[in-house]
Amino acid sequence: MTEHELLELWNKARFHIVVSQFAPTFLLIVTVGLITLGLASAPLFLTLATVGILLASGILGALAQYSSATQAQAIAEDLAAVKNPSAATRQVIAFSQWLNVVRFVTPTIFVLIFLLLTAVLLVG
Repeated sequence: MTEHELLELWNKARFHIVVSQFAPTFLLIVTVGLITLGLASAPLFLTLATVGILLASGILGALAQYSSATQAQAIAEDLAAVKNPSAATRQVIAFSQWLNVVRFVTPTIFVLIFLLLTAVLLVG
């Protein structure tokens, strides 16, 4: 692949990382809002359904983020092999180490928020 093609793949992976954060973030915000409106005192089946929705979307979001970040790191490795790289390529290579934040830190934060919201929903 050419340097240009690899940079295009990098941009697609980066776009997927950003987009994959929308749904889980939106659901967490909505859940917090619904808790303040009384969701925590709703019937148990509704509470369990809410926990299930959060869990399923969180797992899918984390997988999408992890996958896209891992692919982006692989692209950066391929870019590192380019002879006479452009400034953009050098920047991608330098930044690629930060993709570990997307792979590990972001899902960890989601898990902590999920556990806190689950405790609020189930314990009250």
